[in-house]
Amino acid sequence: MPTPAVEKYDIKRAHRELYAPRAEFTLVEVPPIRYLAVDGHGDPNAAPEYADAVEVLYSVAYAVKFRSKRELGRDLVVAPLEGLWRADDPAAFVTREKSAWSWTMLIAQPEWIDGELVDAAVEAVRAKGGKPALDLLRFEELHEGACVQILHVGSYDDEGPTLARLHDEWMPQHGLTFNGDHHEIYLSDVRRTAPEKLRTVLRQPVRPVS
Repeated sequence: MPTPAVEKYDIKRAHRELYAPRAEFTLVEVPPIRYLAVDGHGDPNAAPEYADAVEVLYSVAYAVKFRSKRELGRDLVVAPLEGLWRADDPAAFVTREKSAWSWTMLIAQPEWIDGELVDAAVEAVRAKGGKPALDLLRFEELHEGACVQILHVGSYDDEGPTLARLHDEWMPQHGLTFNGDHHEIYLSDVRRTAPEKLRTVLRQPVRPVS
């Protein structure tokens, strides 16, 4: 008798409201989510550490996937790349002053993945030759809570007007202010998607103005 196929966990289906937003500003409540994470600074198009961070995140994420399936009998779809972006002045995101940006690149993990399994995945990647950013990777939980988000379709450099509307119009009109880093979720494969068709979730944690 054939062994039944293992159902794959996909965070985009498990949290559809967070990964398939409408093309209009919407308030959502984001629960605690665990991530593989790597920090860095500078223009993602020019900083070598950005490419290193993304490479190590995917290497460890796939090692986690294979180990989870083999040892726990639970398979998963590797989640999309995400990024937390911060700057001393939030206007740097509207003006696209990328040299002023600091970032934390992320790949979400299911709740059953623990630190021990991640550590084993890291060592498996290290045994194959390692990666420049491997020692910078950490496993953490992020709880953003109340957030405003929107689906942006188009080039990353065309996000400015949408963010300006969010920061300067929508948030003030709703009595809200910043409560965490600007968050982006990259739903499209940038290697295979035309810039004008890229789909990106733009998310901003918020709180009421005191």
